[in-house]
Amino acid sequence: MTGFQSEILIDSSSDIQFIDITDRVNDALRRSGVKDGLVVIFSNHTTASVRITENCKRLQMDMINYLKDAVPKAAYRHDEHTVDNRQNARMHIMSLFMNASETIPVKDGEMILGSWQSIFFVELDGPRDSRKVIVKILGESR
Repeated sequence: MTGFQSEILIDSSSDIQFIDITDRVNDALRRSGVKDGLVVIFSNHTTASVRITENCKRLQMDMINYLKDAVPKAAYRHDEHTVDNRQNARMHIMSLFMNASETIPVKDGEMILGSWQSIFFVELDGPRDSRKVIVKILGESR
């Protein structure tokens, strides 16, 4: 079994933003040489996530509006003791609806994604520079 790890650095430009990272994950898969196995994509941030969904701007706008409606602006206790003056309790709560990671099967050197599926880094507390996503690839290289 072969193991390969890569990092993707992401700069966000909005408070909540879906950033397509599918091509960058595919690039890591090609560099790994793995033909059959798994790709695990992990966000090591508490106010960002990794999701698989359709690459449709209108759908993304709907999802952003849903998150904002589900977690309204309020006086959250976490915001009383911020280290960097970032009032982001709301974003931490939004992250409860999201995953920190996604796992995708690999066959014949290709990720098995559905026709409409893309991999997204979801920024919940932007804009931010140099957010990190870890890509871990495990499998057989044949």
